[in-house]
Amino acid sequence: MNAGLSYREAAVAGASPVHLVVLLYQQVIGDLRAALQALGRGDIEGRTKEINHALQVIGHLQATLDRERGGKVAENLARFYAQVTQGLMEAQYKQSASALEEQIANLMLVYEAWCGVESSLTDHPQPQDGTPVQREPGDWSA
Repeated sequence: MNAGLSYREAAVAGASPVHLVVLLYQQVIGDLRAALQALGRGDIEGRTKEINHALQVIGHLQATLDRERGGKVAENLARFYAQVTQGLMEAQYKQSASALEEQIANLMLVYEAWCGVESSLTDHPQPQDGTPVQREPGDWSA
């Protein structure tokens, strides 16, 4: 039994949509850190595998954007994901550690914002009856 897989499956079961996004960002960042290590070892196959997986996860994040309800945020995220994808393809082509590090840094900034959103939601739990909580615009931290 794979303990890491069991942990991930448990974390996903019943998770909020925002928590799922946080988990996906963790996966992408982990993939890119592993790709950076593989690059340092000269492991072309490992680097390629990790970058390709990161690209698949970013593609999933991009495909699940709600462009109708998401407005400017969804537009900005779509542009961000396109930029990260382009940066990763360049990093792969050039075999560039600095290009990988740049994309990790970019993803970390957005990841931290999603963590802030998740934190603001857990600070204001939903009522047990499922009634949405009305919040003022200043209540959101991201």
